[in-house]
Amino acid sequence: MKALVYLGPDHKSLLERPKPLIQAPTDAIVKVTQTTICGTDLHILKGDVPSCQPGRILGHEGVGIVDSTGPAVTAFKPGDRVLISCISACGKCAYCRRLMYSHCTTGGWILGNRIDGTQAEFVRIPYADTSLYSVPDSADEEKLVMLSDILPTGFECGVLNGKVQPGSTVAIVGSGPIGLAALLTAQFYSPADIIMIDLDNNRLEVARRLGATAVINSTNGEAAETVMKMTGGRGADTVIEAVGVPATFELCEKIVAPGGIIANIGVHGTKVDLHLENLWDRNITITTRLVDTVSTPMLLASLRSSKIDPGLLITHRFSLDKILEAYETFAHAAGTRALKVIIAA
Repeated sequence: MKALVYLGPDHKSLLERPKPLIQAPTDAIVKVTQTTICGTDLHILKGDVPSCQPGRILGHEGVGIVDSTGPAVTAFKPGDRVLISCISACGKCAYCRRLMYSHCTTGGWILGNRIDGTQAEFVRIPYADTSLYSVPDSADEEKLVMLSDILPTGFECGVLNGKVQPGSTVAIVGSGPIGLAALLTAQFYSPADIIMIDLDNNRLEVARRLGATAVINSTNGEAAETVMKMTGGRGADTVIEAVGVPATFELCEKIVAPGGIIANIGVHGTKVDLHLENLWDRNITITTRLVDTVSTPMLLASLRSSKIDPGLLITHRFSLDKILEAYETFAHAAGTRALKVIIAA
């Protein structure tokens, strides 16, 4: 089968690899029909994720059709259409019992990280009964791909951790796919204001179309001052960091209101300064999280009832044999105006 293989920092290639086999009774093999590229894949290619070793097939998002199942799989059978969760969950360990599936002692974020992932024609899914979701034949596969990772990530790590409330002020630093996913799902809670901050005017215009009440281009270095003016000097009740670099996290520190929450989503590959000399008396909370995908059933229901449209995040489409071109498009989003790219396997 064809697969996108990580070969070390800044190196990847589309190669022929053997079709995966059932390794445990709880496994399923899924024929991937649609997948995508995540910002985390770019972090891997920068060498920011040491747990992902050269030779790994990348990708942790997708939808497909069950090809075969191990003898212990009872919820799925060959031919079933499924959504692949980015998190594999045994459902039995201490962390899974606390609904912290991302920290499953034998699972978690392993697809495209510690085991081969979804940017291939077939993928092995451990703990299939608790790591796949049934989808109806009428469902839009492209939209479903957005529920593998970015919608639950934006919602759980940003909106839920940030405790977005009706009438509150939310600032989202980073108007890429994850930031926009947080923007879409923050609207479940009717905040009064959602301020989007980014360097890219195109992404800010998309944010405005998706429901942002204000947008700020931070190129001039005056984003913090602008937010404080917009909020009467208070700052934002919830500040969501959706980039993963020191400058954006430090911006969050500057614009959080007293009693507010900084909800980090970004994957940080280097240290960040925490300015306690400014924050020690401000009653703030800082949260971190890897998505647990506990919200996936709710998001599937919201998609089914058209309460949310993640298809708005899709800008480009490729076939698997063009995945290297897809990576170039996604990695140079400022020039290509890419948000999420869909790859048909």
